[in-house]
Amino acid sequence: MDKEYQNYLESLIEWGGEKVKNKIQESSLPEEEKQHAIQQVVIWQNNIYEILKQEESDIDIDRLEDLRLAGENIFQEMRQPQTKDSVPYGKHQLPALPYQYNALEPYISEQIMRLHHTKHHQSYVNGLNKAEKALYIDKKDPPIKHWLREQAFHGSGHYLHTIFWFNMTPNSKKQPSGEILQQINKDFGSWNSFKKLFTDIAKSVEGNGWAVLVWSPRSGKLAIQSYEKHQFFQLPDTIPLLVLDVWEHAYYLQHQTDKVAYINNWWNVVNWDNVNDRFEEAKKLKWTLF
Repeated sequence: MDKEYQNYLESLIEWGGEKVKNKIQESSLPEEEKQHAIQQVVIWQNNIYEILKQEESDIDIDRLEDLRLAGENIFQEMRQPQTKDSVPYGKHQLPALPYQYNALEPYISEQIMRLHHTKHHQSYVNGLNKAEKALYIDKKDPPIKHWLREQAFHGSGHYLHTIFWFNMTPNSKKQPSGEILQQINKDFGSWNSFKKLFTDIAKSVEGNGWAVLVWSPRSGKLAIQSYEKHQFFQLPDTIPLLVLDVWEHAYYLQHQTDKVAYINNWWNVVNWDNVNDRFEEAKKLKWTLF
């Protein structure tokens, strides 16, 4: 490897070491968010370490580009004031994964995760930013319905994928626990009954879409809904807890047309701690039951 480039990578590791971690610890972020931010830095550093071990001829240029973008995102987040309470119109960013691209193998391949995250999800971020700028900043002339459709399509893609990444983990417990398990048993009769119904709904999606477990503050119950083309068939006034992407781009390279194999594999990487955390937060929202 070129010495100058090696020095550059080593300097990135050093920059992402104690300096950034200390700044995170000194921030006003909640403790859980601090630990998550530090985890992102560690994963980023470990990816650079892997490249440093490789021969120059073996280095994946796409992976280097991914690392550069990830480093830029970390840098931008560190520059932003911790008091920020909203994302400005047209300024959404691709979230970093909470694990490495190959971490979910053999259930979901590295190739799919890399393309799914850096290409497909990034396109939704770009599309949402463009639609928001047209609607709220540039206030472009009609057809306004075009930009509303773009906001619905790309916004749904961005928000659902963001849930999707954190709904998965290489250290899955395979089954739910805590309050979400109690609610699943209460509303669906048992974990196995819920799993079968969720799987059947995921299999039923025609073409592109999602299977989604939601909490309904209006009814005080869980429900499962398919979001076909992901901006349609949604249940208003509900909060997504667990989402499964069944668009073909989520599985085709690994399973081709065998969507069922992909769904069955996915159950092995569900992050039930994340689902339970989302449920505990969702239950804090109280509406009059109707």
